[in-house]
Amino acid sequence: TEAARLGDLEAYYRLGHRYYKGEGEDRARAIRHCKHAAIQGHPESRYSLGLYEYHNRNHKLAAQHWMISTKMGSERSLNEIRKMFMEGHATKAQYA
Repeated sequence: TEAARLGDLEAYYRLGHRYYKGEGEDRARAIRHCKHAAIQGHPESRYSLGLYEYHNRNHKLAAQHWMISTKMGSERSLNEIRKMFMEGHATKAQYA
């Protein structure tokens, strides 16, 4: 979209979400858009990338994404790390 081309991080995130959930799901394109927004500092994109990695059983990378977005103020990411700790997928150092 035009907003994404102009660098709007929320637009990149929403575009990624649409590719992930929309018709003709294009996961590679969705991840690319979310990564772009996440690298630029969009916490919700980091949270979403964490979910993606968690569902693909890449717990270490999921925790990394969630730690970054937690530091940006994402309460949802903190809750996910807490859940991973309770399930034994995250260390005390990652949760603390």
